[in-house]
Amino acid sequence: MAESQEKNFNVSWDQLHRDTKALSWRLAEKGPWQRIVAIARGGLVPAAIVARELNIRLIDTVCIASYDHMDQGNITVLKQVVGDGADTLLVDDLVDTGRTARAVREMLPKAYFATAYAKPEGASLVDTFLTEVSQDTWIHFPWDTELHYSQPLAERLGER
Repeated sequence: MAESQEKNFNVSWDQLHRDTKALSWRLAEKGPWQRIVAIARGGLVPAAIVARELNIRLIDTVCIASYDHMDQGNITVLKQVVGDGADTLLVDDLVDTGRTARAVREMLPKAYFATAYAKPEGASLVDTFLTEVSQDTWIHFPWDTELHYSQPLAERLGER
């Protein structure tokens, strides 16, 4: 049997904006929420778009590190939020294996969880998503790409 080949899905800024606005349409029927919690860093841009579209001004972040540019490693919680998630919309760019989603669900069990993109292993952990892609697809978000992988400035400068 042949080895599975990783697929690539390139998301442009325009596509991310359109997809997140479409996600906002779905979310408008589910609310209202008092606040948005973005899962940093990937959920920051989608959360900003959703916040604007749903006119939510109270925005917080939960900060979790789990990826380098191509691999998922251990979950490290860098910043938590208070509360159980009641009246909270939790936003991320993608649910992949579900490891990050499980960690955040434990923190905010009553939050409504939405992502722009979902893979099969993690899709059941979110309440709403817009687009499902296969598990063997790597999504390249616009903040991570140029003509090649774009190393964060702090890493290039040796700061992290």
